[in-house]
Amino acid sequence: MKTNQASIPDLLQKAYDPESFRAQGHRLINRLADYLANMQDNPALAVLPWQSPDDGLFSWQADYAASPDQPVNTFWDRVLAQSMHIHHPHYIGHQVSPPVPVAALSALLSAFLNNGMAVYEMGPVSSVIERVVIREMTQAMGYGEQAGGLMTSGGTLSNLTALLAARQAKAGYDAWQMGTREPLALLVSEEAHYCIDRAAKVMGWGEEGVIKVPTDEHCRMRVDALETCYQQARAAGKKVIAVVGSSCSTSTGSYDPLPAIADFCERHKLWFHVDGAHGAPVIFSPQFQHLVQGIDRADSITIDFHKMMLTPAITTALLFKEEKYSYQTFAQKASYLLSEQEGEWFNSGKRAFECTKRMMSIQVYAILKTYGKKIFDDNITHLYELTQTFAQQIQRRPYLQLALKPEANIVCFRYVGKGLESSVLNEINAKIRQQMLEEGRFYIVQTQLRGKLYLRTTLMNPFTTVTVLEQLLDEIERLGAQLIVSD
Repeated sequence: MKTNQASIPDLLQKAYDPESFRAQGHRLINRLADYLANMQDNPALAVLPWQSPDDGLFSWQADYAASPDQPVNTFWDRVLAQSMHIHHPHYIGHQVSPPVPVAALSALLSAFLNNGMAVYEMGPVSSVIERVVIREMTQAMGYGEQAGGLMTSGGTLSNLTALLAARQAKAGYDAWQMGTREPLALLVSEEAHYCIDRAAKVMGWGEEGVIKVPTDEHCRMRVDALETCYQQARAAGKKVIAVVGSSCSTSTGSYDPLPAIADFCERHKLWFHVDGAHGAPVIFSPQFQHLVQGIDRADSITIDFHKMMLTPAITTALLFKEEKYSYQTFAQKASYLLSEQEGEWFNSGKRAFECTKRMMSIQVYAILKTYGKKIFDDNITHLYELTQTFAQQIQRRPYLQLALKPEANIVCFRYVGKGLESSVLNEINAKIRQQMLEEGRFYIVQTQLRGKLYLRTTLMNPFTTVTVLEQLLDEIERLGAQLIVSD
């Protein structure tokens, strides 16, 4: 028997009509399947249909002002046509994975069900699935039965949460309730992700709360400099409570020496956090897992599934070697939402920054159930091996120069031309990158290393081939030679 729907406005009836949804859904899935095939089969397509921000804004303002009765598939088609094409083999830019379809479909399921996860009854399925996924990750990292964690929206939020836990554990008083009583600080590589600086400033530590440890010629933290940095901070009246290791750094893909950092932290009774947002999943690759040797000694670890583990953004795990610390991070009362019992892993609002949280765990679970952990090994090993081949391609070209031998799937290099002076190299490489951006054939980015501008690539797409990479290098050399003549 159908519910009496006479009082529901017609527009709402139309918006929630099951058959209309079925038809729209079929159209969208068919369109996305065609899009995926097109990305794989037509490399001549632009990876980025470039528009200036102002032109893009004008175009979409005009679209919004037009008649509102256009079919939604027209809107979808335009979004597809004008977006960055992450699934394109020529996408070699930022650390964003082309999500596998089963994970994207699970994200649709999450969006449709819209189960928040602050309390168990609002997310009865995703809460327990998150527990399963977290346990799989802690075991992979070498943690014991006392380990645990949570999923959260991105590496920035995960790193902040880890450092809040470090503050509770190492400040010597309840900083969450009482505030910070003295200048606190952390030690981190000068090549670490900017979100570590941001987290310290959010916590009120200021610029002086982030002690930058110099790096070696491979852009890895110099462990021999840790003691000096630590003692200088103490002499300046700061209480150092944590060290953050990068696995790997964002700019270069360099892995900090985790065992040596762990030794230092144990000696000084400091919290050891590993920002493994990009590189920690290498643990699933027997060939490359040596890069994170010692990660099991960290007090906490950040992992982004949307980087090397094929899920849509943003999907992140924060792991604790001892789960008890995750409950102390946000110790507060909210009687309308949370009970006063401790250790309730199923009520994520007690441990996560977010109250309402997406059902992100089901995306990871869908991959694991469909393909097993081997798909992570296949993806990471393939891309890391391809990166080594790419570095060799660069080294064979006299007009190109590697910044350093890559450890991960991130490669920094630059065009050096013939007879170019050092003073003009930064400008030439910046122009090469901008011209490639506007032409749209390839998408790469850039970074600064010790005052020098380098082109930066991250090999994220398993359909990127050696041939594609040769074409990229040909294009860079062509543009470089063209710019030299024009200048």
